[in-house]
Amino acid sequence: MIKPVLGYIEQVSLPDFGIQCLAKVDTGACTSSLHAERIEPFKRDGKSWVRFHVLFDNDTATLDQICEAEVVDRRVIASSNGQRSHRYIIKTQLFAAGKTWTIELSLSHRGSMKYPMLIGRRAISGRFLVDVERQYPGTDFL
Repeated sequence: MIKPVLGYIEQVSLPDFGIQCLAKVDTGACTSSLHAERIEPFKRDGKSWVRFHVLFDNDTATLDQICEAEVVDRRVIASSNGQRSHRYIIKTQLFAAGKTWTIELSLSHRGSMKYPMLIGRRAISGRFLVDVERQYPGTDFL
């Protein structure tokens, strides 16, 4: 089976949240990450949920979306600079390269980063190859 190819920058959609943006594909990161501010935990039907604000504005993306998701875990995750922090982990649908599948996503402040989302290797393992010379392929959003 020939696997589809992702570029190191991909157009993606998170249809559960109505978000479309560019994301950096990072095979060095285990878990995918989405920029989130004002993360507020709450209970719904006895389960842990979070409400968060995806507020991101630079030359690659302008996002302003309030989202809610069920929490599936809370993990200590090391950032690219080695700092460790507790992050909420949620599950959501990701659309990229013409395919939709469920991924785990950590919520973190990525305001200083170029892209609001990072796609880690758990999300793409077994599904895609990555071509680091390729970016912005002509993938249509959902």
